[in-house]
Amino acid sequence: MTLGQKAALSAILGSVIMLLAGCASSSPQEQQKAYTPNIDPAEFTTTIDNEYFPIKPGTVFLYKGGTERDRMTVTHRTKKVMGVECVVVDDRAWEGGQLVEKTYDWFTQDEKGNVWYFGEDTKEYENGKVTSTKGSWEAGVDGAKPGIIMQAEPEVGQSYRQEYYPGEAMDMARVLSLDASVTVSYGSFDHVLETKEWTPLEPRFFEKKYYARGVGPLGNPRDLALLDVKHI
Repeated sequence: MTLGQKAALSAILGSVIMLLAGCASSSPQEQQKAYTPNIDPAEFTTTIDNEYFPIKPGTVFLYKGGTERDRMTVTHRTKKVMGVECVVVDDRAWEGGQLVEKTYDWFTQDEKGNVWYFGEDTKEYENGKVTSTKGSWEAGVDGAKPGIIMQAEPEVGQSYRQEYYPGEAMDMARVLSLDASVTVSYGSFDHVLETKEWTPLEPRFFEKKYYARGVGPLGNPRDLALLDVKHI
């Protein structure tokens, strides 16, 4: 999932990920509860202005970490998923100068300000050729359901499900802090949202992510971090 999808690479670099059921605790009992988000298309908008995850069409987020680079472009295109109009984000990753992944993510925002993730069309590359589409999923298809990528009002200790496609895409997140200080190539920030993100599919690994008000995802200074933000 965009930067979230880099969990495997992050794990190799020593990062780790953890995730949980939508707005629930991390107990096994909670994880076993049925996940049934109520989706009403009338309650969503393509204007995504959540202060921690503002994605305006024409914005390009550039990330770098070691030999990895990532470019996340908020396009002017939309895609309807489960009757909900979603903004299409073009996310591409390079390793050592070679394209290794290209993904189209679908985001939307509800009337309360929560940013939802409705799926992704992802392709992995090797030597310029597609080697896998594993990880692709679409809410409403084959049991997949949307999740919240960013809450309207994050609170420390809260956990939430970011995506839900059993056996394939099950990322989750927990709010660790609303007052972290982080320095990345793009700048230094205080009062930053810090999350711990993981997947039950690889429970031993988790990854910390950081989000700055008015900027959006900073990534992680120890891994893939924000280099620049451009507008096209």
